[in-house]
Amino acid sequence: MTALPAAEWLGRPGLRRIVAALAADGGAVKIVGGAVRDTLLDLAVTDIDLATPLLPLEVTRRLEAADIKVIPTGIAHGTVTAIASGDHHEITTLRRDVETDGRRATIAFADDWRDDAARRDFTINALYADPDTGTVDDWFGGLADLQAGRVAFIGDPATRIAEDHLRILRFYRFAARFGRGDLDAVSHAAVVTARQSLKSLSRERIADELLKILSLPDPRAIVGQMAADGIFEVLLPERDAGFAAAFDRLVANEEAAGVAVAPLRRLSALLPADAAIAEQVASRLRLSTRQRKHLAALGGRRADTVRPVRQLAHAIGVDAARDVHLLADDAASARTAVEALSGWTVPEMPLKGGDIVARGIAVGPEVARILKAVEAEWVAEDFPDASRVAQLVDQKIGRTSD
Repeated sequence: MTALPAAEWLGRPGLRRIVAALAADGGAVKIVGGAVRDTLLDLAVTDIDLATPLLPLEVTRRLEAADIKVIPTGIAHGTVTAIASGDHHEITTLRRDVETDGRRATIAFADDWRDDAARRDFTINALYADPDTGTVDDWFGGLADLQAGRVAFIGDPATRIAEDHLRILRFYRFAARFGRGDLDAVSHAAVVTARQSLKSLSRERIADELLKILSLPDPRAIVGQMAADGIFEVLLPERDAGFAAAFDRLVANEEAAGVAVAPLRRLSALLPADAAIAEQVASRLRLSTRQRKHLAALGGRRADTVRPVRQLAHAIGVDAARDVHLLADDAASARTAVEALSGWTVPEMPLKGGDIVARGIAVGPEVARILKAVEAEWVAEDFPDASRVAQLVDQKIGRTSD
């Protein structure tokens, strides 16, 4: 019988308070999913989710009686969030699917742990652990798959995918994170066959999962596999034919420069250097306004690596300027750009229109012209201080007077 190794998180006061409240008087609760999987793999645990046969109202009653705050985050699906000793934990009542359409499920509450496990996606995500003894429950071979580095659907892959089409993308993400060797042949064939069903998903869900894949430390192999499997023909038809070389170059530059992963930067590497195409992709994926502007800047300025990087940052922002250089075919330039922008923010020019009017220039277009001319030289001189700006203004006014 497998048990969780000793883990710091199992003894956290907040978790122990929740477990005590739910396990008292014939209740039951288990740790489920990622926390179990990652602990068995000796990986850092972030989210600790729990499952219980207790109904949501009873969960809420017990927790509140123990002075634990409860937020009904997904009450219709049996999920509440408990806040105890500063820690947040999702607690979900055991469920079984009544009806699914590939995008959402109608569920019924259950009291059977195996039924709850059966509605999950992959065997390695259907592991449950007793919070007191650490004993792991495994009904579908998840422990063996975890040891083998195999990501496989529970039961019939086509059925699991039909329940939620997003599982196609989740298969690639989990295979990249936890898989070793060849992909599970049956699961892989099923996602390729079902790839057109991705069109039925909301754009927000697709964007979220795609950006998670691109956030992996080195997703080059799985991105290449997705391309070979025709996934991008469905999700990202605008992708550049030569994206593999650009993606290789970017990941190498990121590693050499020691920068954190940025999924939008990597999305840009998959696309042609074209602002309009970047805008089109961002709009379809319903990215935020900030994300859309960033992606468009990378698409439109991909080749703008000749002028000093701080001048580029003044035009499109520090993050976008850094990313332009990381996307370029010059590792040394990428490192230099990252160093030049590290800890630096674009300064505000120490000059306003009123300062020019105070020097005797009448309010009107001439003030705007002088402001623009001074700003251009201020940027070209790498943002000198106010005394130098005053000299530049005097020069411009002197030329105007002449």
